[in-house]
Amino acid sequence: MLKLCSLDRSGLLHDVGEALCELELTIRKVVVSTTPDGKVMDLFFVTDTRELLHTEKRRAETCEQIRSVLGLSMISCGLELVEPEMGLSQQATSLSVFSSSITEETFSINQNAGNNISVTIDNLISPSHTVIQILCLNHKGLLYDTMRTLKDCNIQVRYGRFTSKGHGNCELELFVMQADGKKMIDSEKQRALCSRLQTELLQPLQVKVVNRGPDMELLVANAVELSGQGRPLVFNDITYALKQLKLCIFSAEIKRYVIAEREWEVYRILLDDGQGNKIKEQVRKILMGWD
Repeated sequence: MLKLCSLDRSGLLHDVGEALCELELTIRKVVVSTTPDGKVMDLFFVTDTRELLHTEKRRAETCEQIRSVLGLSMISCGLELVEPEMGLSQQATSLSVFSSSITEETFSINQNAGNNISVTIDNLISPSHTVIQILCLNHKGLLYDTMRTLKDCNIQVRYGRFTSKGHGNCELELFVMQADGKKMIDSEKQRALCSRLQTELLQPLQVKVVNRGPDMELLVANAVELSGQGRPLVFNDITYALKQLKLCIFSAEIKRYVIAEREWEVYRILLDDGQGNKIKEQVRKILMGWD
């Protein structure tokens, strides 16, 4: 766990998150709190891809990197090892203990908006593979969203082609097999897979802004893979978008919850100012790579 105390300023969380990313530290959870005198106390629960955080050298390197980013505004920085139950555990919590102001409908998907996404399955093109053809609007993480969905459905990709069609559109052609090495022949399984891919590519991330009286709360949710892995760099993109809008973050939280029988990673960020529609549009643009 990284404990950071600093003077508050716009873009602080993004700059710290970027520094941690450069150090190859993965943020699993963050708790942000501000004080009336303009200071922040941030708790970052991180894991190290190098697996060296138990060493004094690695901890000193981390604090020095953050100091170089924050400069004189940094008051203190420290790292300590914690037990999984203190923050690194990825066990999801039921929505019932999430918030009475958030329901399953908060992150519902408008299926009618997916008319521009086409997913078809063909068993005639290849003698040994089922071919999945996808026509859709390109976005950042398109291949990730496609591959994680196929992995969760136990479909193996042998090879594929990606073609840019212009005007932001693209085509994916994937040659796949079932786990048993055979083609996907069952029509019910084909329809289920097409529907799942269309849903996942339509809205890979959910972005909502809720009015909390004088404040605004930004909610961003992304589905967690069956393997337990979350979507990479979401926190970095969110804080970058808010930095561009010159908005200060009052508090922030990352947790996992079960919503509509699926596990979601939910980012809750309380802002002390800003226009809801503008915030939602900017955050979504950055997350989808449409900036």
